[in-house]
Amino acid sequence: MIKHIVCFKLKAGESAEKAAEVLKSMKGKVPEIIDMEVGVDFLKSARSYDVILQVLLKDRAALDSYQSDPYHCSVVKEYMHKARESSVAVDYDV
Repeated sequence: MIKHIVCFKLKAGESAEKAAEVLKSMKGKVPEIIDMEVGVDFLKSARSYDVILQVLLKDRAALDSYQSDPYHCSVVKEYMHKARESSVAVDYDV
């Protein structure tokens, strides 16, 4: 199993709740996703990121398919690339 985690820092004026809804919209639309979790930061500290995405995938082949999935690319990535100031990611075996 693979855990794919991305933390997003949004541009000023962007809604973390809207970004979270866009990320959550992948559930049921991206077949490689076994499980997923999306959270919105409540501390709002200087070092905080605004939104986190955690996705559980079967293996590295599923991660590759997820990365090129049409819905993920045309809806989610497109929105998040416009809304984010920066992001960090980690992918690891579980």
